[in-house]
Amino acid sequence: MEPKDTTTNEAFKGFTNSACPFFPCHRGVKGEFNCLFCYCPLIAYECPGPYTVFTDKNGVVRKDCSACILPHEGFRKSWNFIQRWLEYPVPWSGKPQTNPPTRRPRPPGRENEGPDD
Repeated sequence: MEPKDTTTNEAFKGFTNSACPFFPCHRGVKGEFNCLFCYCPLIAYECPGPYTVFTDKNGVVRKDCSACILPHEGFRKSWNFIQRWLEYPVPWSGKPQTNPPTRRPRPPGRENEGPDD
């Protein structure tokens, strides 16, 4: 088996489960619908995806990411998006999304370099 960073086979980057009773769970995806990130790994982190904030019945502040299609938009595109944001994860503050949304985190000492991805 080849390591994922040297293989030309990109099948590990996504799949579509059209048999899922909730499919499609997010409207507006124009490319391949990626179900790999059904439960987004960025839920606990700052991210640029559109989200709202609500307080659940136990008083816990949570993100509602139901309007976000970023982890579902095409296999390669969504895989790369998630990988870039997980390079330097920043825990979610529990506050509503800023306008403009949060920038992608940078390595220490390079926070102000380059455009957002």
